Amino acid sequence: MNYEYEDFVELLRRMVMAALELKEEQIFFVKGEEKVPFEEDRLFVRCEEQESACEICGLHTRDAYEKYKNGLSLEEITGKMVQAVRQIENAGYLGKILDAADYEKTKDKLFIRLINIEKNKQDLDHAVYKSIGDIALVLYMKVEETKERLASVKIRKEFLDGWKQEPDQVFSDALLNTYYNSPPRIYRWEAMVWNPEYEGENFMDILTECQLKKNAMGNCLSTVKRTNGAVAVFLPGVAKRLAYLLGGSFYMVFTSVHEVMIHIDTMVDPEDLKEVLYSTIQETTPPEDILTYKIYHYDKDTECFSCL
Repeated sequence: MNYEYEDFVELLRRMVMAALELKEEQIFFVKGEEKVPFEEDRLFVRCEEQESACEICGLHTRDAYEKYKNGLSLEEITGKMVQAVRQIENAGYLGKILDAADYEKTKDKLFIRLINIEKNKQDLDHAVYKSIGDIALVLYMKVEETKERLASVKIRKEFLDGWKQEPDQVFSDALLNTYYNSPPRIYRWEAMVWNPEYEGENFMDILTECQLKKNAMGNCLSTVKRTNGAVAVFLPGVAKRLAYLLGGSFYMVFTSVHEVMIHIDTMVDPEDLKEVLYSTIQETTPPEDILTYKIYHYDKDTECFSCL
């Protein structure tokens, strides 16, 4: 039997409720855009509750319905959702997040991630971030990290107020953590093609010789982990080191959240870079990985970033 979307969601809700032995009030459906900041339809499951907070797991019902229409059974979909909820329950995320009220317990878990301001206005309402042009450097806390995934949460302004720390110091701590957790690297395309084990060039090591390209091709900057690697250019000492190796100021072309192309500004026209960026994004960058369509600049003399 093929169910319409609304019937599918209700049946899925009841099957998940039965499998997890939940009460009616512990699982509920929210239609996307009816309740800020949720943009997608989701089933919400109340996993754990304490006096001051509760842990809620959101299950994407539109994705589940597409899988159902493509042949996955309701039983299989329910099983995967139940498994996901139980993993979250076993991870103890709520206790770890509540620990964020103590800065000494939290500061080593802080890191910075880049997101587009215009695309994420609602999501940034209570977030802690600094902006450069249309890019937000957002403060996150690592909750759990494995080889397969990184679980994290945005730090809310209320936490920052409670820490009684200077915001600049908090950002400095987070940027330093980001640097050491995933150090910056320059990646050469030819090496990436021919060597699957290639791990990039450690250009920050002053004892290692690293020649950057000063032609129109530019240099690909990311991090050791490559995921969300575009943040590398804002990490401590990175832009200054790049300017030193290039012998001048440079443009930044953010082809995705995972990497940024670095071009010495005496060799390229920013309008040409803008055209290349647009076509690159349209052809190769998934929508969720788009950071910006703007070109950025770092001035070697003032050590300042700007959006053109």
